[in-house]
Amino acid sequence: MENLTPDPQLLRSLGKLARGLSAVFWGLPTTLIICAETARVEFLEPFEVIPALLANCLLLYGLWQMSSFQKQERPWRNALDRAKLLGLINLGLCPFLFWFNHMPGQTYFRDAIFVLVFSGLFFLFNLNVVLKQLGAMLPDETLRHDINLFTALNRWLLSGWLIIIVAAIFLPQLTNFWAQLNPFVQFWIARAEAASLLFLGLSPLAVTMALIWKTKEVIFDSVFSAK
Repeated sequence: MENLTPDPQLLRSLGKLARGLSAVFWGLPTTLIICAETARVEFLEPFEVIPALLANCLLLYGLWQMSSFQKQERPWRNALDRAKLLGLINLGLCPFLFWFNHMPGQTYFRDAIFVLVFSGLFFLFNLNVVLKQLGAMLPDETLRHDINLFTALNRWLLSGWLIIIVAAIFLPQLTNFWAQLNPFVQFWIARAEAASLLFLGLSPLAVTMALIWKTKEVIFDSVFSAK
């Protein structure tokens, strides 16, 4: 009878991939919440920058675990390397959230947070590219179709977020149209802008987490079926 024992090295790499996906899955909302709280409230002040650093390290740990899978695939490796580079940038910039909370008048700290926001946006954008490359290597056609569909949707939503935030920053400085508006209209435009940014920012995060969870389940099913 033919021996159907799976390759131990492949199983180890799949195990690390699953652990990495789990770390990224839990690290995404944890990092968002902790970084937001570090910048705006005093609740985490006794711990200083440690929670934000640990949350970003969790994301990097997950990416490094995932890098042991299919090392010979260049598109997969390139996407992972870009995500790790952006993760390192986020790790280096997250202490400015704590410092800005204590010295909000420092424009240097505010500019650093501005860069951190865009770096986090590009990190999530590139994480979707990582998932797309991963889906192309996994033997599940349904998962591959879902990943291709929803990662493309996420990239469009994140691009819309970027367009809105750039317009909100630069358009009032280029024209006098905003100053001529009624304050009531300005208030509701600002509300609509905030709601749009929340939707365009949190929706891709939720969809990305759902894709990560589904990918991890497909990996578990393939491992157990192989056994």
